[in-house]
Amino acid sequence: MQEQAMLARDLVLRVCAGPTEFDPQWVRAGGKVTTPFSVPRDRNLIRGIVDAGRALGVERLLVCRTRGEFSYEPVTEVPPHTETLVDLIRGWGNEPTDFLVCVEDFSAAVLVAANELTIASGPADFVREIVGSDIPGVREEFAAKAQRTKRPELLSAAQRYHCIEPGARHSRNRGPGPDLYERLSRRAERARVGSPRAVRSLRAARGGWNWLMVVLLLVAPLSAPELGPALPVLLLTFVLLFQLAFLARSRTVSFATLMRVAAIGVFLLWPVALLEGAIVGLAGLEPYDALGYTYVAVTVEEAAKLSPLLFFAFLARRRMRRLAAVDFLLLGAASGAGFQSAERLFTEFSVPNANSPGLFLPGGSTISGPGGEVLAIFSGHAVVTGLIAGALGLAIVGRRRYGNWTWLLPLLAVALVYLEHLHFNALLAAATLDPVSTFLHRVLGGGALTPWLLLLVLVFAVGMDHRLIASAAESTPPLPGRAPLARLRRWAHGRSVSTRVRVPADIAPTFRRTALVGADLPITLATTVTAIVHEFAAATRAARRGPGALCDTLRFLRRRRANAMGEARSQGRPWRRHPSQEELAGQARELSFRLGLAGTATGAVAVSAAALAVLVGVTQWGAWSAPGTAEPAYAVAALDHLQNWLARAGTGGMVWTALVGVALTSLLSMGNGVPYAHPRMREFLRAPSANTGVILGMLAPGQVGYALPALVGLALPRRADRLLTR
Repeated sequence: MQEQAMLARDLVLRVCAGPTEFDPQWVRAGGKVTTPFSVPRDRNLIRGIVDAGRALGVERLLVCRTRGEFSYEPVTEVPPHTETLVDLIRGWGNEPTDFLVCVEDFSAAVLVAANELTIASGPADFVREIVGSDIPGVREEFAAKAQRTKRPELLSAAQRYHCIEPGARHSRNRGPGPDLYERLSRRAERARVGSPRAVRSLRAARGGWNWLMVVLLLVAPLSAPELGPALPVLLLTFVLLFQLAFLARSRTVSFATLMRVAAIGVFLLWPVALLEGAIVGLAGLEPYDALGYTYVAVTVEEAAKLSPLLFFAFLARRRMRRLAAVDFLLLGAASGAGFQSAERLFTEFSVPNANSPGLFLPGGSTISGPGGEVLAIFSGHAVVTGLIAGALGLAIVGRRRYGNWTWLLPLLAVALVYLEHLHFNALLAAATLDPVSTFLHRVLGGGALTPWLLLLVLVFAVGMDHRLIASAAESTPPLPGRAPLARLRRWAHGRSVSTRVRVPADIAPTFRRTALVGADLPITLATTVTAIVHEFAAATRAARRGPGALCDTLRFLRRRRANAMGEARSQGRPWRRHPSQEELAGQARELSFRLGLAGTATGAVAVSAAALAVLVGVTQWGAWSAPGTAEPAYAVAALDHLQNWLARAGTGGMVWTALVGVALTSLLSMGNGVPYAHPRMREFLRAPSANTGVILGMLAPGQVGYALPALVGLALPRRADRLLTR
């Protein structure tokens, strides 16, 4: 606030549309969380308002009365102290009046009406200190009270702040219909509940089949040594996608979905090779001509590897609206990983490569000169496609908050990847690029920076996702327990408020927008770090209670984040929840009891907390290195290598090749999801043969990674529960 005293009318016009109503434009700006509730005007309410101010790290609050007769009174600055604010309100007289408490940068405010209506709006940390951790529960309770009492001011507030939708009941229940993905999910859920024996048998059959496929991959090289690279290539695909999925702490797609997309990427090699051959033939070129090896191959392959995103949009159109920015990166990387696995595998059938890639984002290749110097680097199809898809995700998810300039990011990513792939294929074809392309390629890092740019995009995507998830607290069940790192969040909010106050309002819009984005950066970082630490603490507590609690927590958290992203991205437009908000809240309450964190409440209004968590594991960071022998980054060449191998393999080799293909497809597309059923030790000791199928159903090769953290969690001491408190 300026040195000259601000009048009440100036503050009210900035924040309010009336004495008891916030301005809708102010509410929509900055991703505020708005919650109306009904409580008596007592010291507990004032204490909650003061605690909310302290949660934002501010040193003073702005207080004024909102009615027209007090418009020319000066705004009072008070420290966040309960007695000071109570004395100020008492000094206005015995007659209750409407008043406003606001943060000095106008990012959060509380509007207290003369009756029991109170409205809090601002960051989620601010609102939770007043109403409690379960913001959706408070809104639902307020809507129920408004409909029960039929009081006009409560009904109006409930409709205005979307606690209940206006209109008739049948129109409120009407919304977008389910897509194919949701229909299949519902049918699978009904089958698990209605036919448990049949589903248990199918799980056991799937687990047994996948382990049989692992044995087949181990035995195949004994009869056909050229098939030896199949299992290492599959393992490297798992490692690459696990690394990216582990670092993507805001993802909403399951690991099983990523592996299925990788399987689609494997089968993309055939249509891509046929299309490249057709284009080269129509142009009157030779298949291994320099133009076919470079411009045709690079253009077709980089466009085709993004086609699974279109396939995903066709099958799960509603689900696409709930994707986080990092989900686009993961889906693109999965498609590229499958494509590069097929390309490398088919090449090594005919040209065995003794070199092994590094464990960090494996799949890259280099071209070395006679003296050992590196002439060209290709980061791998998974890395380059993930970079393009990640930049596309930043543009799609972040354009409403950061502007349309974000569409420059995918264009820059496409240019960088195109030049890297083009330069690499040109050297393989013994050709040279034009001087301009060569110069730009060197300026953009020459391929050495691409993996690190992918990680940078991933970090930005995770931060932006968590910022959006925090803004959807109105309809998202909270994490269980008390949020950790309160001092960090308080410092970040206080730093942001003090920075915003110092930004002049009369400077150029570009400079002002840049300054405000810089002011929001500490909040974004603090929100991201707090969410990750909170999820780790909750996952640790769930792991101590067995694999069932851990897997249910992992599954619930992914669905919660998907619904939060759908709410944040909808911007008030109709969208479809899956599962519904009632189902999600019920699962949250059930998990809170299982984790021993039921009844968590930290605000002026006592509400029950929801329970959810996510596992944060440990990954190995090997040095990013590529084999010295270059792999042909050309689908036509890879398919030719496969045909040459099949031509000389004979009948036995062709049979083993087909079996290896079935094994790879099975292991990529089945048995990689979070297990649903878990054997109980008591039942296993009584009837071990009856539980063998359950063990096979939960321990398919791709599900072993979920069992290991659960076993480690059972060995944790009881003091590990102290990481998360009520």
